[in-house]
Amino acid sequence: MAKERHGKEDGGQRIAKEITLRQFRYFAAAAETGQFSMAATAEHVSQSAITNAVLMLEQQLGVRLFDRLPHGVALTAEGHRLHQRARQILDAVQDTLREPRFQAHNLSGTVRLAASYTVLGYLLPGLLARFRTNYPDIDFDLHDMDRPGIERAVLAGEIELGIGLLSNIERLQRFAHHTLIRSRRQLWASPSHPLLALPRLTLKDIAAHPYILLTVDEGERSTLRYWRSKRLTPSIAFRTSSMEGLRGLVAHSFGVTVLSDMVYRPWSLEGKQIEARPIAEGVPDMELGLLWQPGRKLDKPADALREFLIHASGS
Repeated sequence: MAKERHGKEDGGQRIAKEITLRQFRYFAAAAETGQFSMAATAEHVSQSAITNAVLMLEQQLGVRLFDRLPHGVALTAEGHRLHQRARQILDAVQDTLREPRFQAHNLSGTVRLAASYTVLGYLLPGLLARFRTNYPDIDFDLHDMDRPGIERAVLAGEIELGIGLLSNIERLQRFAHHTLIRSRRQLWASPSHPLLALPRLTLKDIAAHPYILLTVDEGERSTLRYWRSKRLTPSIAFRTSSMEGLRGLVAHSFGVTVLSDMVYRPWSLEGKQIEARPIAEGVPDMELGLLWQPGRKLDKPADALREFLIHASGS
């Protein structure tokens, strides 16, 4: 038995040694673009380099990471879990490389910032934790606000930084701003849904099926804007402000939805699977970013956080 355990441990060590940061980077690029060709362009390598890296990872780990589709790829449940871990590893490496520059100034103080529901739930906590490793003496005065509240607080000088969906900001030119993330919107459906069998998926196809509309964080406003730009209307069966409620309804085949990759999870709370598929026509990405008062010089802690968020998001 001891010999058998030793062999298994050696095998695990061999797999770990064979997996490289480059493989993780190419895999993450494919996961975030949904196409090997686009990942290759983003990484400035050949498409075969992306394909080979993904195939090698699948062989080493013994799982399928992507479903191959006619017009791209979609993460499997195992692929989604690996992407989260790979992203954490790649982010940690980048933070380590940036650390000497960020810690060149021994800053202390408090940053006053506000963020919307989506940002607080799916993006900001991890970034603030990473920031704190570089600036342990900076505290956060963090406020949960809706979009109008963030706008008013930034312009009034009540907060230094606002983080939210830039596409929803009224008269964006009133603010100094910076885009942090553009997150692709895709169809979410249960694995047995007939839309997943289509070789090319459009909003017109989706309009023929019951649609579940997320209303939180001005989701309804954002969704109907791009539907109307195509002169189409979704067949709304349910409206909900609960993300987990929406996942459950989709997973149990009560309808489909279109949401961004940033909030995607391949399962509901009950453990039922949810699949995502790219949409062929131009559904806009969800654009998330920073706001601050134009012409105002930020205090050093707020300026450090702004620069960190810009660098950490690769923007």
